[in-house]
Amino acid sequence: MKTIDYNNYARHYPDSEGYFGKYGGKYLPGDLQEAFLEAEAAYQTISKTEKFISELAKIQKEFQGRPTPLYHCARLSDLLGNRLQIYLKREDLNHTGAHKLNHCMGEGLLAKYMGKKRLIAETGAGQHGVAVATAAAYFGLDCEIHMGEIDIVKQAPNVAKMKILGAKVIPVTFGGKTLKEAVDSAFESYLKNHHDSLYCIGSAVGPHPFPMMVRDFQAVIGREAREQFIERLGRLPDTITACVGGGSNSIGLFFSFLADPVKIVGIEPLGSGPKKGEHAATLTYGRPGILHGFKSIVLQDDSDLAAPVHSIASGLDYPSVGPEHAFLKEVGRVEYDTVNDQAALEAFFFLSRTEGIIPALESAHALAYAIRRARNSNHHETILVNLSGRGDKDVDYIIEKYGTEYKIKR
Repeated sequence: MKTIDYNNYARHYPDSEGYFGKYGGKYLPGDLQEAFLEAEAAYQTISKTEKFISELAKIQKEFQGRPTPLYHCARLSDLLGNRLQIYLKREDLNHTGAHKLNHCMGEGLLAKYMGKKRLIAETGAGQHGVAVATAAAYFGLDCEIHMGEIDIVKQAPNVAKMKILGAKVIPVTFGGKTLKEAVDSAFESYLKNHHDSLYCIGSAVGPHPFPMMVRDFQAVIGREAREQFIERLGRLPDTITACVGGGSNSIGLFFSFLADPVKIVGIEPLGSGPKKGEHAATLTYGRPGILHGFKSIVLQDDSDLAAPVHSIASGLDYPSVGPEHAFLKEVGRVEYDTVNDQAALEAFFFLSRTEGIIPALESAHALAYAIRRARNSNHHETILVNLSGRGDKDVDYIIEKYGTEYKIKR
């Protein structure tokens, strides 16, 4: 196992070619090489200027409402035995209701500094789409959102918000009609329009420099949470956890804790079971491969193509994962576990009824892990869960599929 100097981690990862160990890089057709090199050069230069940094900090405070609070789930912890104390980083209170705006405002500001006129993006659960549409409206840019036909139906409230904000929502009707195909469609549009557009990738995935950019913009979550926890309790949490699809909210939390004596656990969606096509637990069941222009772990079929995936949470049903997560698993710094649809659904209702907080189904996966830990804990400890988004977008789907009288296990 490779020894990593986590105190100087950001200086070395990614390297100059965009690799985290053997994962990352950029595998692109010639026409897109120019666009990504331009974005990399602009980010490396602009993001280090005082003007960019101060303007982004002002946006985070005055527009996004940061810092988001740290919240102790006292009643939930008590009902689960009061040994494991559950704390939430309330990204659901970030403007637009999720962590996605953290990197979208950064990318929007970058596009403005680069003189671009349009933001292009894909979305699954719709939270990224709403955040990009919000950023485009804020900066006076055109906006084009690609979304799978299945997700458009499933996430109708977010689709309406995107359109209200002025975005053009493009239905993706080929393949599985979900997040992977939305990325394919958005890439095709960016290939045609990169001279006047910037692609706002929805997670810590994609070709370099996007995994690095998204991590850097999302790292505000972990910086705030670390300071808040120490101020509140005088110590660090024992464990931190977050859901992992592509991995933006989780790397945002994990990054600031890498050098600390804290257990870090990423939670993948096990869906309805471990068979191919039933889940999207990439790091658990995948193998190395290249997808959407970067090398990482990929869920693959027998022909080495991206396999079909499933999760109750639209934002987690992606057949790969950010290259930094693949690296952190390989070097042993972060553990990755799974939670199935049923447990996530139970956590969704449990938090809603005990704390008055309706979580996104994505976030409910990490919460379900904390609940599982609490039920099996034999000693007193603390766990910090990144509540990456609120569940407004999921309510119609939940009512249609499960009703409102769902029985939870105490």
